Amino acid sequence: MKNNNIPSQNYQGNDRLLLGIFLAVITFGLFAQTILNIATTIRVDLGIDVNASNIAVSAAALFSGIFIVVIGGFGDRFGRIKITKIGLVLSIVGSLIIAISPKETAVFLFAGRIFQGLSTACILPNALAVIKAYYEGASRQRAISIYSIGSWGGAALSSLFGGIVASTIGWRYIYWFSIVVAIGSFFLISGVPESKNPPSDKKRGFDLAGIITFMIGMLSVNILISQGGRLGWSSPMSLRLAAIVVISFLIFFKIEKSTKDSFINFNLFSNSTYKGAALSNFMVNGAAGTLVVALSLVQLGADMTALQAGFLTIGYPIAILIAIKAGEKLLQRYGARKPMVLGCVVASVGILMTTFTFMMTSQYIIVSTIGFAFFGFGLGLYATPSADAALTSIPVEEAGSASGIYRMASALGSAFGISISAAIFTGLSMKQITFVEGFFMGRTDNISIRYAAIIALLFNLFMVMSAIISILLTVPVGKSETKA
Repeated sequence: MKNNNIPSQNYQGNDRLLLGIFLAVITFGLFAQTILNIATTIRVDLGIDVNASNIAVSAAALFSGIFIVVIGGFGDRFGRIKITKIGLVLSIVGSLIIAISPKETAVFLFAGRIFQGLSTACILPNALAVIKAYYEGASRQRAISIYSIGSWGGAALSSLFGGIVASTIGWRYIYWFSIVVAIGSFFLISGVPESKNPPSDKKRGFDLAGIITFMIGMLSVNILISQGGRLGWSSPMSLRLAAIVVISFLIFFKIEKSTKDSFINFNLFSNSTYKGAALSNFMVNGAAGTLVVALSLVQLGADMTALQAGFLTIGYPIAILIAIKAGEKLLQRYGARKPMVLGCVVASVGILMTTFTFMMTSQYIIVSTIGFAFFGFGLGLYATPSADAALTSIPVEEAGSASGIYRMASALGSAFGISISAAIFTGLSMKQITFVEGFFMGRTDNISIRYAAIIALLFNLFMVMSAIISILLTVPVGKSETKA
């Protein structure tokens, strides 16, 4: 069934548009995500504090998560192509700010990451909504796979790519390359007919109160998670932040339930398939801390460079790119549930293998490399079925806002996963650990770091195992019906 978007009823998506979408998505998936591996390199080069670095790393995902739903809704109202192009401009600005960051200050890095987060909030939901509007059936599933390759595959390649560039020509070139790619994407999607909802006599309000309370709550919880260990979890500041989090979200839920034009449409969650896709997406992305912890471990505990650490993930991007197409085929044959669960199980095995930090460095390199390949293959199997389940279960009129909520789950899951993992790893690695000395092989001067990595990585394993439970409870067996 054809959608009723205007003014492009007869327009069909083509490979030029798909390439433009792919390039737009990798400005975040590939380029912005490189910081997960090169954060230590950037921190040392700029001469900034580790806490400031951790905040900057999670800032993009945090700001993306805060604004992605409302900006996705803007795409429905004002044009999905237009908002995507605005996102590309923001990506250019953010990359430029980071590329010219002066030493001895984290302000430019932090500001650039905020722009990257806002860019992501524009691009990811609206690019997905454009796919919903302009591709159908098998073509849509293929387009989602390309989108997933840019998002998941780009993120998978980011560690190795970032390590190679940072260790050869310098980390700043990553962001110059990102600017070139964003410009290319901008021109490829220019001229595509606009996709937006038909005009309506009904005047829609703007849920400013809901957005503000949501933002306050999200900022407070992120600061609490990332800085709680340094401030002291029972300190007056931490307790005040916790109180702000609880009060803000209670007010937010009350506002959203009573506001007619709320920026988060909770009615979407009455659809079991959509709810399962969004919830599991949050939890799976919560395992993003696996990369941060494992790569930081080998750099801090085994004196490896960012490039050497990046090579541990060499099987990760290969596996994820292969598995994305495999996930598409499994989706077409079995529906979304089976490949989503299978992907999470395989990813769990991979994360578990990265927890074997008790081994000698030479052994851990082999095991963790295999583990990253399993992790990537699992994520690849999960990616397309999850996105397709979310898209096919909602009407096209709500494609932008629904895609925004789905992508918000990704961004917030990643932000929380990275922040919590980094907080656990940083906090425990600073403590003197002696009760497990006999458990670890080889060096004894880095036991605290290795122990901290195990606990932080087990948190990531918990997130993926929780995703399996959520899928089994919400996503039905078999193929879902596509809604136009």
